Amino acid sequence: MTDTPGIAVVGASGRMGQMLIRAVNATEGARISGVTERPGHDWIGRDLGEVMGGVPSGITVLDDPLEVFAHSQAALDFTTPDATVHHAELAAQARLTHVIGTTGLEPAHMERLEAAARHAVVVQAGNMSLGVNLLTVLTRKVAAALDMDFDIEIVEMHHRHKVDAPSGTALMLGEAAAAGRGVSLDTTRDSGRDGITGARKPGDIGFAALRGGDVVGEHEVIFAGEGERISLKHVASDRMLFARGAVKAALWGQSKGPGLYSMIDVLGLGD
Repeated sequence: MTDTPGIAVVGASGRMGQMLIRAVNATEGARISGVTERPGHDWIGRDLGEVMGGVPSGITVLDDPLEVFAHSQAALDFTTPDATVHHAELAAQARLTHVIGTTGLEPAHMERLEAAARHAVVVQAGNMSLGVNLLTVLTRKVAAALDMDFDIEIVEMHHRHKVDAPSGTALMLGEAAAAGRGVSLDTTRDSGRDGITGARKPGDIGFAALRGGDVVGEHEVIFAGEGERISLKHVASDRMLFARGAVKAALWGQSKGPGLYSMIDVLGLGD
C-alpha cells in the first residue's frame, strides 16, 4: 500500500494514452494504478509494459473502467465524447479526480459532466498546456479592453488526422473572447463561411480550421481594427506538454472538493 496517488489512464493504446502513461511514470509523487482499453482490443489481458515495448510492469490492461477506478485516486481521459461522459459517471461513483482532455464535447456532454462534478472533482479543458491557458486569459482581457470596432478571428491548425473542427482549444479561446465582451459565443460564433456569404456581421467571433501534415497545434487570436491588428499566438511542438499538464491537474485535484474545474483553476490564473 502507498500514499502516492494512483492515476488511471483510459484509452491506453492511443498515441495520447501512451504519452499520458509515460508522463505519469516520469512524475515524482505519482504512479500508474491501472489502464483500460475498449472491449475486444488486443491489449486486453496483457501486461502494460510489454505491450508498450518495454519490460513487464505488473499492470494488466483491463476493459472495465470501474474496476480500475476503484483502486485509483485520479483518471486521465483523452478519449471520445461519449466514452468520456460514461467514464465521468463511473469516476463520480468512485469519487476520484477525473481529468478530461477530450475534444468535441457538445452541450449535452457538458451537462452530464456537470452532473458528475456534483460528486467528484472534474477538471475539463480543451487544452492542458500552460501557454495556451495564459493565451486564454490574455484573450479575455484584450477582448474586454477593445471595443466592437475590432473584429475577432481565431485561426487554428492541426495534423491531418484530427477529426473535430474547430478544435477544442479554439472554442475555449472563443469562449474567452466572448466572455471578455460580455456576450455568448453561441450567438456570435461564425465558423461556416463558404461561397457568397455577404459582409462580416459586426460582433461575430470567426473561426478558421486548417489541417495538414503532423502539426501538433497552432492557435492565433486576431483582433482586427481599422488601421491596426493585434495578434496573440501559441505554437505547440511537443504533445508531451499536454500529458504533463494533465498529470499536474490530477495531482492538484487531490486536495479539492467536488466541482467542475478548468486548467486555469489548476494553474491559478483565474481572476
